[in-house]
Amino acid sequence: MKKHDLLKDGNNIIRVLEVKPDKILIIDCIKRTMPVWVESSALDSFSGWTDEVLNEVTNFTAADIDALDAEQKRTMYDRYTLIVPILPFVADERMRSKVIGSTAIEHNISKQTIRSYLCLYLAYMNITALAPRKRLDDDLELTQDEKNIRWALNKFFYTTKKQSLMTAYTMMLKEKYCDSMDVLSNAYPTFYQFRYFYRKTKKMQNFYISRDGLKSYQRNNRPLIGDGIQSFAPAIGVGMLDSTVCDIYLINDAGNLVGRPILAACIDAYSSLCCGYVLSWAGGVYSLRGLMLNIIADKAAWCKQFGISMNVEDWSCDKLPATLVTDMGSEYKSENFEQIAEVGVKVINLPSYRPELKGMVEKFFDVIQATYKKHLKGKGVIEPDYQERGVHDYRKDACMTMTDFEKIILHCIIYYNSHRIVENFPYTEAMIAENVKPYASCIWNWGRSQMGANLIEVGTKELILTLLPRTTGKFSRFGLKVNKMRYHCDGYTEQYLKGGEATVAYNPEDVTSVWLLENGIYAKFTIIESRFEGKDLTAVQSLQIAQRDIAKGANQDNLQAQINLARHIEAIAGSARSSADVSVKNIQDNRKREQRKHHKNYMKGAES
Repeated sequence: MKKHDLLKDGNNIIRVLEVKPDKILIIDCIKRTMPVWVESSALDSFSGWTDEVLNEVTNFTAADIDALDAEQKRTMYDRYTLIVPILPFVADERMRSKVIGSTAIEHNISKQTIRSYLCLYLAYMNITALAPRKRLDDDLELTQDEKNIRWALNKFFYTTKKQSLMTAYTMMLKEKYCDSMDVLSNAYPTFYQFRYFYRKTKKMQNFYISRDGLKSYQRNNRPLIGDGIQSFAPAIGVGMLDSTVCDIYLINDAGNLVGRPILAACIDAYSSLCCGYVLSWAGGVYSLRGLMLNIIADKAAWCKQFGISMNVEDWSCDKLPATLVTDMGSEYKSENFEQIAEVGVKVINLPSYRPELKGMVEKFFDVIQATYKKHLKGKGVIEPDYQERGVHDYRKDACMTMTDFEKIILHCIIYYNSHRIVENFPYTEAMIAENVKPYASCIWNWGRSQMGANLIEVGTKELILTLLPRTTGKFSRFGLKVNKMRYHCDGYTEQYLKGGEATVAYNPEDVTSVWLLENGIYAKFTIIESRFEGKDLTAVQSLQIAQRDIAKGANQDNLQAQINLARHIEAIAGSARSSADVSVKNIQDNRKREQRKHHKNYMKGAES
């Protein structure tokens, strides 16, 4: 028998701490009481044991010190420091008690706590036994009450109905702690127990998603730990598209109320420059065509049309961004808009209800509207309370036309581009060295000269033809048939004779011409039916429908006329003399006699 040996007899497990000829100092490893001296003969029935078996019996896991976290290590060494002065006097009960008392006074801690640490260390002879064990709540077996509380939280609290904790608690009592007569039983959890379990198990992510929905969580609550817009727009050339209804009512030139205009814009994600805009009464694909044309337009010349002069450097965008980021709007997902990829532009459609992913364009609308609204109060601008009952009717304040309002929008955009300070822009050392001012136009102009700038130069005509809607045309002997109209172009005789289908771009606003698309080249075809020249597609379709309706309305009369015609022919044929044998001789003589017999002098009737 040696010092620190483990011995076992039945359910008793002891550790040898000191060995003398006639007695032995031991500690009970199960009860972990203070060490005592026993006679050597008292341990004759004990047999040797191992630390691994002790750990298994006492459910103790010997941990690696390196595997402990900082808090566990600190606590472990603090506890060991308390018992270190006692260890030399473990075998001397009087001195041991004296040192425990002095240590308790010095560290302002109870004697029993120090004894517990001492016995814990001596039982396992492992300093890691003094480290606090982390409680794994998920591994603990829940009581029936805790299971009921968890069920009630999941069913009544973590839902989109957003019930209160008290309501969930009440529903739990009703469903789980009442008899068939809805009488509450004598034993049930208190509301404080219910609330304690909720706070102990609450996870904020689960709270937000279950009560507000995943889309709301992603928009309003998710951790914002990304590198911002620069993570996917490291240089200029990523445009963000969106549109909004302006917070103002406008009138027409005659003074009649028209409504609220639609503003669509393209914002460069890197510099936040407004690449282009369009203000119109109609949204959808129509406004997108105007927006794309405005992006590549000469902005100085455009502003001059409205009597506004500006420096070219303040708005020097005349090329398309190579990447366009949009939401899931129908106009952006349309096949018509995706045709812009033919000029080299990549279109990225973001998930629904994720406006924060195109925050630049959303911020643009906020800044523009906040800029003009404070100066146009009482002139048709609507306030946040415009939908409340009894509020002022802002429509009656309308006094500006679309032209007036577009001038204001242009001034706001020029300010936004060239004088608004871009806060929190991630300046590089090169930008600081070149003293780039914190304006969107200055950042844009600097970015155009840098590596990575991704802009596409495209002509106006090419862009217009690319964005036109397309359909399938059919060649035949009668020409190229598109939208039930016929078109012609020189040099396509072989196609007219062979027939076949082709892709055709058309202008819904004027059907005079269509453009055949072959290998990326547009060939212009002119309408054959001159009655349709200069008309839009809707008017032509109305004419075609009206013509079919007229023909359809006369169909019954036509059938009746055919029936009457057949009846008359049959009556006349039935009354004709039938001959069993008709002579076929002397036909020429017979013809001449009949000619003389039926000959008429038509001039005789004219002279009379």
